[in-house]
Amino acid sequence: MIKKHIIPCAVILTLLVMAQVFAYTLPTVKKDLKNNNLTTIKKEAEEPAFTLAQLEFAEETLPLGDTRINSKMKRILASYGYENLQTNRLHRKAAEWFPIIEPILAAYGIPNDFKYVPLVESGLQGGTSPKGASGYWQFMPGTARMYGLKVNGRVDERKNLKKSTIAACKYIKELYGIFDSWTLVAAAYNVGDVHMKRQINKQNQDNYFKMKLNRETGGYVYKLISMKEILENPARNGYKSQKAFIAYVAPTAATVE
Repeated sequence: MIKKHIIPCAVILTLLVMAQVFAYTLPTVKKDLKNNNLTTIKKEAEEPAFTLAQLEFAEETLPLGDTRINSKMKRILASYGYENLQTNRLHRKAAEWFPIIEPILAAYGIPNDFKYVPLVESGLQGGTSPKGASGYWQFMPGTARMYGLKVNGRVDERKNLKKSTIAACKYIKELYGIFDSWTLVAAAYNVGDVHMKRQINKQNQDNYFKMKLNRETGGYVYKLISMKEILENPARNGYKSQKAFIAYVAPTAATVE
């Protein structure tokens, strides 16, 4: 009688052991509910490797295949990496300034990438330059007054973020009417439109990246691109604890006062 019970128990125990063995050897699968099929789970493809071809300013890219330009871009970008710069101040300022700057740029039809100008101009050092430029957008007193800012012994609206951004947009838009290129506009913002026009005529060249300019202006757009890169892709530039700043999406009807 006991033997009759032992044999079925042994069979059941054997089946349970075999089920456990097969459970560990079967591949991971998921059910396709739509087609009622079983499909093997595949590992997602890795992100493509970073290349300089991905870098651009206001949708104007670096000329490909030029070793001089590539070397210059790599050098300036490396100088903005965490190992060299080691500052979170830029990220904090971007978080504070961008919500004010971006809607104004959009309202005036200025590319969003110009929001990096104040960070390059005044974000790292601030204060007043030896030549007298001051404020977020580093306006000279005369230029500031030309575009509607009050600058006198009592008031300096160059230090008002909203008002100075509106003034900068007016100036940038005017520069684009002259140069028809956003990289040239950025360079002219740095060095002045008269000097920029003179260099274009002298060199018979209107591609910023291929022009020979003074050290500051010649590296200016590279700095803007580098600033954009570290803020939009902080992790791959060594800023492990920072969140990426996504592009601003303008509302349907952006307005400025």
